Amino acid sequence: MKEVLCGTLNIYLLILVARAILSFFPVRPGTGLASMQHVLMQLTEPIIAPVRRVIPPAGMFDLSFLVVFIVIQIVLSAMHCSGRIL
Repeated sequence: MKEVLCGTLNIYLLILVARAILSFFPVRPGTGLASMQHVLMQLTEPIIAPVRRVIPPAGMFDLSFLVVFIVIQIVLSAMHCSGRIL
């Protein structure tokens, strides 16, 4: 069970990183990147949106993303997950 949770959290971290990287590039609607961005938003927004309501963006920076990323890293560390991806 622990391995499944560790693996799922690691995959979610990769999805968060992909969303962050993709946010730096302009994406035109109707392209493959737009589809990928839409999927990444659907996967990450349910977790980030509640945090964003508590911690609003600071200018151009979405601190809620960083909070979610750090909390997941702390959970992985507390669970002593081996083979961590990030």
